Amino acid sequence: MPLTSSLKEPTLIESVINFAGMFGLIALIILIIVLVFKMEKLKELSGELAKLKRAFDELDGQAKLIVRTDLELHRAQEELDKKIAGLVTLQKLTRLISTTLDVEEIYRKLDEKHIIELGFDRAIAFSHDDAGAFSIKTAVGYTIEEAELVLKEFSSHPLIVDKVLNKNHIFSSLDTDKSSKEIPLFLKALGLSSFICAPIVQKNGAIGALVMGCESPYTHLTEGDKDLVYILAAQIGQAVENAKLFEETYRSHQELEQKVGQRTRELSAAFEEIKTISKRKSDFISAVSHELRTPLTSIKGYASILAAGKLGELPAAAKERVEKINKHSDSLSQLINNLLDISRIESGRVDLKFEPLNLKAMIDALGDMLAPPMKDKGIEFIADIPAELPAASADKSQLERVFINLVGNAIKFVPVTEGRVTLRAKALDNNMLQVSISDNGIGISEKDLAKLGEEFFRVDNDVNAKVKGTGLGLSLVKHIIEAHKGKLTISSVLGHGSTFSFTLPKA
Repeated sequence: MPLTSSLKEPTLIESVINFAGMFGLIALIILIIVLVFKMEKLKELSGELAKLKRAFDELDGQAKLIVRTDLELHRAQEELDKKIAGLVTLQKLTRLISTTLDVEEIYRKLDEKHIIELGFDRAIAFSHDDAGAFSIKTAVGYTIEEAELVLKEFSSHPLIVDKVLNKNHIFSSLDTDKSSKEIPLFLKALGLSSFICAPIVQKNGAIGALVMGCESPYTHLTEGDKDLVYILAAQIGQAVENAKLFEETYRSHQELEQKVGQRTRELSAAFEEIKTISKRKSDFISAVSHELRTPLTSIKGYASILAAGKLGELPAAAKERVEKINKHSDSLSQLINNLLDISRIESGRVDLKFEPLNLKAMIDALGDMLAPPMKDKGIEFIADIPAELPAASADKSQLERVFINLVGNAIKFVPVTEGRVTLRAKALDNNMLQVSISDNGIGISEKDLAKLGEEFFRVDNDVNAKVKGTGLGLSLVKHIIEAHKGKLTISSVLGHGSTFSFTLPKA
């Protein structure tokens, strides 16, 4: 049988079946490929989803952080606003309590309005004296009975008293030290949820305490609140101390004023008595001087006649005695004149004739008059008077007496050899002139300086022991200078000379 005849031709159905099988296989392959592709996509999507989840978690964390930060900032802002408001109120309260010197008024300034502005609901201030006694000074938000209970609770706890009044520390509901066990009892007595108790301090220690607190359990006190209460308590302490110091000073001033008034009245009475005695003395000196003048004039007149030989020639011994009478009469006459002048100046009976005087011309003229005694002792006289020196307003005759007396004293006390008298004058800024007369004489001791210018006082030295005098010359000079509204000053060192200075008004 031929080969071709042995193979059967496929039927249509078989062909369709074969084609369908091939198509299914192809579809399966395609499906597998699609599934594989889908799985890859799903893996990619899962990775993206994981990334998105992580990003979302990060965003969620950041959002929570932002919210938390915002809340913290809000709380910080509230705290800052509270502190600023508290500081403003503290400054206002400090100004108020520093403007009064009444201790009770200082505590009254701590009223409800200011307590609330400081961020608290209630407050109590009490004092503690040296004897250990407590007393309530002010209570805001408490009756007297409630305040007494709080004070009793405070004083009954040695730990609290020691911490606040002895150690000057703050006691508060924020404390965690050994005193914290006292907090619940104190809170109960206060009727508060939180409190701060600060010492009212002065220079010598605490004089009391200031307690401030809040009723709401949602109000949280801070370290800043403790500082605020501490500063306020310190300001109260300072104001109370100032008020007490003022009161003591005022009381001392009143007592001193009374004593000064009493002393002034006593001095006025004594001064009037001295004036009366001085007037009587001046009147007595004036009367006695006048009474002495008449017989003295007669004695001097007769002595002059006898000395001149008008009643006949006298024996030498008698003539010598008459000349002594004449000489001593002159001295006594000078003494009487000085006494009368002092009496007149003291009583204001001397009319000074003020006129513009050229001091340089006056001193030059006096220098010529005093030249002989200076020449006899070999004294160098130096007059340092500026040509442009303003004129002085003075009585010429009285001023000449001043110069003659002071220069005469200088001549008397300088050494016989190498003696020097210097006269200087200058203008001062207070419309006055100053004249100084210096010498290199024996000087004056410190104990005698204070007495110079007193009537009849003479320094006890070798020169005065040899030269007679009355001790009235310098007293007269002092009175004349004072009558010119000037002042006489004396400086000296024993053994190194003296300087007599006086002032005169400018013309």
